[in-house]
Amino acid sequence: MDVWNTQKSSALYNIDNWGAGYFKINDRGTVQVNPSRDPDLGSVDLKELVDDLIERGSRTPILVRFPNIVQSRIRDLASAFHKSISEYQYGGNYRGVYPIKVNQQRFLVEEIVRYGAETNLGLEAGSKPELLVALALMDNPEALLICNGFKDEEYIETALLAQKLGRNIIIVIDRYSEIDLVIEAARNLNIKPRIGFRAKLESRGSGKWVESSGINSKFGLSARELVTGLEHLEREGFLTSLELLHFHIGSQITALRSIKESLVEASRIFAELYHMGAKNLHYLDVGGGLGVDYDGSQTNWENSINYSLQEYANDVIYQVMNICDQKKVPHPHIVTEAGRALVAYHSVLVFDILGIHDPKCSEEPIETDYQSHDLLKKLFQEYQDLGAKNFNESVQDVFKMRDDSTSLFSLGFLNLKQRALIERLFQAYCTKAYKLAKAFKKRTPEMDSIEQFLRVSYYSNFSLFQSAPDTWAVDQLFPIMPIHRLGEEPSERGIILDLTCDSDGKVDQFIDVHDVKNSLELHKLKDGEPYYVGMFLLGAYQEILGDLHNLFGDTDSVHVSVTPSGYQIDHVVEGDSVNEVLGYLEYDRLSLLRRLRESAEKALEKGHLTKSESRLLLRHYEEAIAGYTYLEKGGVESSLRPVESLRRIGREREVVVEQKAE
Repeated sequence: MDVWNTQKSSALYNIDNWGAGYFKINDRGTVQVNPSRDPDLGSVDLKELVDDLIERGSRTPILVRFPNIVQSRIRDLASAFHKSISEYQYGGNYRGVYPIKVNQQRFLVEEIVRYGAETNLGLEAGSKPELLVALALMDNPEALLICNGFKDEEYIETALLAQKLGRNIIIVIDRYSEIDLVIEAARNLNIKPRIGFRAKLESRGSGKWVESSGINSKFGLSARELVTGLEHLEREGFLTSLELLHFHIGSQITALRSIKESLVEASRIFAELYHMGAKNLHYLDVGGGLGVDYDGSQTNWENSINYSLQEYANDVIYQVMNICDQKKVPHPHIVTEAGRALVAYHSVLVFDILGIHDPKCSEEPIETDYQSHDLLKKLFQEYQDLGAKNFNESVQDVFKMRDDSTSLFSLGFLNLKQRALIERLFQAYCTKAYKLAKAFKKRTPEMDSIEQFLRVSYYSNFSLFQSAPDTWAVDQLFPIMPIHRLGEEPSERGIILDLTCDSDGKVDQFIDVHDVKNSLELHKLKDGEPYYVGMFLLGAYQEILGDLHNLFGDTDSVHVSVTPSGYQIDHVVEGDSVNEVLGYLEYDRLSLLRRLRESAEKALEKGHLTKSESRLLLRHYEEAIAGYTYLEKGGVESSLRPVESLRRIGREREVVVEQKAE
């Protein structure tokens, strides 16, 4: 029998494909993070890092961010376009922008601005608050600041005035009515605006968000509105203000074909507008949608993409150049609004397993226990007779018997004790069938039924709704795997249950190269040892979309920079305390404590509580309201002590950089 090794774990979890070079399994059987995809430039053992963070005072669940990965993605995207521009001898330049909506966390946006300076990466704001962030952080006069979304007079005036600060701002017209708002504000302020038109294409995207694209998309100008809008600008003397054409066909575009079709349509619109008089039109903003291969299958399935960064860049440059050359139009500068592709890889959520529920039966059934009912006798006989030759037929019969037992109990023909015996015997039967099926070479639906029934539930210390809401909302699959013990064979097939009381708070669909798995290979828990599981590629949208289901708040998060000599903790951001979460919902800590004290006093008067019990209850209450919203080992009191000094620094603090040599 072959001995299990880390290579088999790599194949099992497909980490070498979805990890994109950033995540590997090392010889120690733990996940290795290579933020620059070059081990010589530094790497970190994720399990050792988590142990170190916990020793420093962080708590699980913990979100670990690797800004070096963002730096790598920014460079790779710019490099891909520069290579295409050089190879095709394209006449324009590449100008990327990052859409703040994808992840607005301050430290991350600051890092994007810093790392993007070398490629003049700009920002895209889709709302007034995002514009305010972008204006404060983006001071590179070469980097674009694209203004999208619904706009009012204040939004537009702010953007126009910011031009006088040296900001390279273009206001994109998403709705036809915004044209007059921009013209009026520009005249009042005596500032020439820089305008973009967003085109509503007939071409549609592909994948989960395909319905947000096409002619019924939320934003954009139709062909008629583009023509009348251009004429309106000319009448008002603002035709030379039109500098950019923008389109967007949705997020996570899975197929290169959809990108090609949209590029052809948009390039033709660009060329037509140019020939209609928009001679200052020299930017083509191809929007977002650049996808991420979440499962590593490199297909056009909704959790994957069938193209690389370089193929994407090649297609954009070629298609635009081809149409522009046909129409004898100067090649525009290409703007992309890639967000997911830049930041998805950089975040990993690590959570610990609190316990399990294993439905397998370890006891051998005794015949004398199963003689009180004919159904019990038949079920026991099936258990005894089960073998390779009758496997499929027997499994079908036994599952039918189980269904019949529910009906018989409801009709009063089975008592509760007999029903419990049927449940126990059914578990024993499935356990025997599972062991037998492991030797089969060919899978059958009956084997899947057995495996699904015997899935082990792993109770996990995190909230799905807070940390990975797309899993629940749109059936997004993220790579999930243990971050250690990867030199051991995982003997269990399990599902992940979160801390919330919601029945949807579970993960029972997992990535697979060829399909979707309904269980994940995991290890048995060891007494006294933590078992850590990682959920990867969470950097796009998840933190912003997360909600306070069951009042579970933000997790602890850290920013870790990796160097050739080790790693350093750049920033530590504490997760929400119970008091902070309650404050979001207008609860007041002192008021809650006062009410509980009043109830405790009444209970003391009636003799329902002793003074020591009242004191203990109030102490637990005060400690819990100041503590983490997630479960902490050793209870609230013991878990507060390690982070007490960090709390004094403040909830969002920049910790003095501590160097850690590998």
